[in-house]
Amino acid sequence: MVSGNSNQIFIFWMLLLLAIGASLVHGHKGTRVGFYSTTCPQAESIISSTVQCHFNSDHTVAAGLLRMHFHDCFMRGCDASVLIDGPNTQKKAGANLGLRGYEVIDDAKTQLEAACPGVVSCADILALAARDAVVLVNGSSWAVPTGRRDGRVSLVSDADNLPAFTDSIDVQKQKFSALGLNTQDLVALVGGHTIGTSACQFFQYRMYNFTKVRNAAVDPSINPAFLPQLRALCPQYGGGSKRVALDTHSPNRFDTSYFRNMRTGQGILESDQMLWNDASTKAIVQHLLLGLNFKVEFGNSMVKMSNIGVKIGNAGEIRQVCSKIN
Repeated sequence: MVSGNSNQIFIFWMLLLLAIGASLVHGHKGTRVGFYSTTCPQAESIISSTVQCHFNSDHTVAAGLLRMHFHDCFMRGCDASVLIDGPNTQKKAGANLGLRGYEVIDDAKTQLEAACPGVVSCADILALAARDAVVLVNGSSWAVPTGRRDGRVSLVSDADNLPAFTDSIDVQKQKFSALGLNTQDLVALVGGHTIGTSACQFFQYRMYNFTKVRNAAVDPSINPAFLPQLRALCPQYGGGSKRVALDTHSPNRFDTSYFRNMRTGQGILESDQMLWNDASTKAIVQHLLLGLNFKVEFGNSMVKMSNIGVKIGNAGEIRQVCSKIN
């Protein structure tokens, strides 16, 4: 026979184990993995197949979806406010003019509304599509907590929170820290540039008119052997809108090549190369190259990022069309 005291201890441990189990499938803000398992069980497969279909036609859409999710979360939290059309919305901010992949989200939303009307948020579609896109370019998968609701506000000024290509490491850290992300998250998430591109106008100054160092026309952190290749990609005059892969060695593959480029002075954006030149971030880059599993760490940081400022419960709404408020 079990004594009353032993019974209480048994119940305590059972409750503790249940609590731990629940925490493993819940996101930081009340989201959880499998949120649509009963209300729209085919939701994730519909999104995955939609991303696959668009990826088959244009592989570069993978980087577009990843970048769009990043921008969305950093502006007003992960609430799909970046998708809203309008004259003064986030879409109109200079930093967001190059975002792409809207058609993928719209396509998935149309299918989901047909299958499960009014159930799946645009914010969750964006979070899941970003994960599925990374998988398609040789990245690892991760469990995405869902249950976000869509925001009803989108302003140009929201883009002021986005990291910029000229930001110092201290400024980058500050912007990430303000959203609950640490320095390792910063390095891992910026590693997503392994499949991204940039317009020449955002780094041409590093090759021809670098004013941060006295009497230096060229950013001294650029490897001199890499400079001719970089100048050939982006000549001094014209071609500012031409896009160049941020990882010039394996632009369509999710790997650590991007970090190896920084180690050899071949980072494209100034803010990227700074990760190697600053002691605190350089140590993390080295760990990602030599010890830590970059793909796993990236997935962990994506889960943290995807829970920034999410709306749950009665907050926000489930948009019928992702580009406009109900």
